[in-house]
Amino acid sequence: MNLNQIQNVYFIGIGGIGMSALARYFKFIGKQVSGYDKTPSMLTNELIESGIDIHFEDDINLIPKEYYVENTLVIYTPAVPKTHAEWNYFIERHYEVKKRAEVLGIISRDTFCFAVAGTHGKTTTSSILGHILFQSGADVTAFIGGIVENYNSNLIGSGKTVTVVEADEFDRSFLHLRPDIACVTSMDADHLDIYGTSEAIKESFREFASKVEDKNNLFITKELPLDGVQCAINEDAVYKAFNVRIEDGAYVFDVHTPSEIMKDLRFGLPGKHNLMNGLMAIAMAKTFGTPTDSIAKAIASFNGIRRRFSYQIKSENLVYIDDYAHHPTEINAVHQAVRELYPGKKVLAIFQPHLFSRTRDFVDGFAESLSKFDQVFLMDIYPARELPMEGVTSEWLLGKMTNTNKKIVAKEDLLGEIKASDAPIIVTIGAGDLGEMVPSIKRVLNENI
Repeated sequence: MNLNQIQNVYFIGIGGIGMSALARYFKFIGKQVSGYDKTPSMLTNELIESGIDIHFEDDINLIPKEYYVENTLVIYTPAVPKTHAEWNYFIERHYEVKKRAEVLGIISRDTFCFAVAGTHGKTTTSSILGHILFQSGADVTAFIGGIVENYNSNLIGSGKTVTVVEADEFDRSFLHLRPDIACVTSMDADHLDIYGTSEAIKESFREFASKVEDKNNLFITKELPLDGVQCAINEDAVYKAFNVRIEDGAYVFDVHTPSEIMKDLRFGLPGKHNLMNGLMAIAMAKTFGTPTDSIAKAIASFNGIRRRFSYQIKSENLVYIDDYAHHPTEINAVHQAVRELYPGKKVLAIFQPHLFSRTRDFVDGFAESLSKFDQVFLMDIYPARELPMEGVTSEWLLGKMTNTNKKIVAKEDLLGEIKASDAPIIVTIGAGDLGEMVPSIKRVLNENI
């Protein structure tokens, strides 16, 4: 497929974080862009404000009449059901219909491609890497699965020769990519509704890793059973972060590389998991040839990603943090960061489980990770693409938690319960529509300050 011959790009599921980055890209390079999504959101509002036409009803009559077979590319999310009227309209008329991952593969095919894989850490690592490359003057476009605070966008740059992409394991999407430099941050079991077993997902990661022919260009953590360049914190590795300390709320550390020691790097994202994400990005940038001083300046100026340990309120008496964590490992990382920054203070965690299947598959892990907080408000499960499963409920999860200071809170009651809490540290956690409530939660909490 030749993208130069495409005039129109139509998205089915345009409001997804990865889909919206592609929509911004095609709009930027001069294509006519429009699409459908199930519900309005902050992301769809931002796209509409940029001039992209979006509707929220599955109706073929709302497809622009000038979107002909010969000049239109249709991009869809795998979450769209096969009964979707618009999807079937395009399929029956033999439009060019592709998944987001396939299109990313086409865009990056003729570029020097960085790919960031892993069940956790993809968005943060690719954001840091995209920021480093862009700030150093590289001709880069980075497609990000989150809104990067420095750019207020999930697209960094407008380069044509270098790309940074998140290598998404969902639906084995990352196998469409042909990376020149890549990393794997983690291979924990997830998406078992797609893979079935943890071994199947590991095999998929091994297949992805095999796409990087020169293993000097594949970066891994020490515990992963892959052949690549190892990165670690305070352990022997080819790229090692050491002498780690906290100064004025930020990490300051040194990095041992194959050629030098990078001294006194400053990095503002909390948590050891984020420090590892930063180290991975540094290793890939160094391998690409980015100067040390450019890396140091970019790392210090990186402001984070919306909904990734994102400070909403940071005052002396009250801190409110919002995070996208939706897997037990990610919740543990949030807990570690909060305890490191605010030792001895009461922490209220508000968690919205994401997907019935994920809740079922990791219920014991969720119960263990949530029980570490001082107080927990547990919301109903956000279904996303799934139908309810018998017996898989938030009440079931709540019953497995060992923390006694816990309760189910309905969405409509959440603001009142938060307002009544005496916790000085509040964290909202989850990948569902809880993120849409953040402005309201922030407003209520500001009334208490």
